[in-house]
Amino acid sequence: MREVYLDNSATTKVLDRVAQTMYDVMTKYYGNPSSLHRKGIEAEKLIRKAREIIAQALGVKPGEIYFTSGGTESNNLAIKGAAYSMRRLGNHLITTAIEHPSVLDTFKQLEKEGFCVTYLSADGEGFVDTGALQKALRPDTILVSIMYVNNEVGSIQPIEEAAACIHQNKNTLFHVDAVQAFGKIPLVPGLKGIDMLSISGHKIYGPKGIGALFVKEKVRINPLFNGGGQEQNIRSGTENMPGIVGLGTAVEEAFENLSSWRKIMRDLKKRLKDRILQEIPDTVLNGPDTDMNGSGSSSDTINEAPHILNISFLGTRGEILLHTLESHGIYVSTGSACSSHKEGRSHVLSAMGKSPEEIDGAIRFSLSPFLSMEDIDYTVEVLKKEVAEIRKFVRR
Repeated sequence: MREVYLDNSATTKVLDRVAQTMYDVMTKYYGNPSSLHRKGIEAEKLIRKAREIIAQALGVKPGEIYFTSGGTESNNLAIKGAAYSMRRLGNHLITTAIEHPSVLDTFKQLEKEGFCVTYLSADGEGFVDTGALQKALRPDTILVSIMYVNNEVGSIQPIEEAAACIHQNKNTLFHVDAVQAFGKIPLVPGLKGIDMLSISGHKIYGPKGIGALFVKEKVRINPLFNGGGQEQNIRSGTENMPGIVGLGTAVEEAFENLSSWRKIMRDLKKRLKDRILQEIPDTVLNGPDTDMNGSGSSSDTINEAPHILNISFLGTRGEILLHTLESHGIYVSTGSACSSHKEGRSHVLSAMGKSPEEIDGAIRFSLSPFLSMEDIDYTVEVLKKEVAEIRKFVRR
């Protein structure tokens, strides 16, 4: 059976070059980088190289990169670490209602600990209003966290505008969850105006269990773990050597191919979107509509990610459609993989004002540059047949 993997925002297949590099680390360069002997020094050199690769990709200093276990830990470390460190200067935090659960749940925990949190809403296309951000900022605001690309609908947030607003307050730090943006779109050059930024390895064809947090020089955050003092005392624990080296290799690949991979995914997404909306009745796009907004597909000002497409198939149930597609070798998601086991409707689509029917019938397609137009056409043909069949039963 043909396999079409359209769940690349949940995780990606590890590149062969990345896997081989990790195998070499596990079998040849297995020393503890904290050890003083030759094996340890070999390992420490590999970590240093991976750190330099990531720093170069972000346009920052190697000493500003801290390795973690992934996006969730990076977000927790940035948000809690900054809140605890800055508490003497204020008690107010700001985030948005469309963040990943690893951000939203962290803010909810901080609320229980006595912090005051403002949650900014989003418009019908999934964008946060910087005017609302401006109004929400207070003299005692110590931290703002906004995601770069929404993981369910692909809206690219106005990060540069937000940074300009935020830094009118001298004591306010700005954290950006860039897990769905890093390696997919160009980021703000040199991360100007950003104090902390989270990335993850397995979203960019690297391994699971590894991520990194950028922390701007002179920004101080509290560590969440106590231990051996690795990563400049910010993240104790023996370094995940295969993961770190694998992440460095994946970043090399992603940034060498950023422009070409972005174009491939954008073309695939346009074909998928256009065919679904034109050939399947009662379908609704959830997220930015570049065509409707008048932007050309090659424009650098496009505000939608090239790899995420969210569409509601009215009169169906997303979970039923997901498993029906799976029986044809097509793998999709009903939303964020990290919240798929939680009860209730998508908090992102709800914040965008989508109706219950639109939310219940929503499917997220997330693309990779390794798909073909034939994969897209096959998916659309299966959708046309199966959506019609499901509607016969759901609409009774």
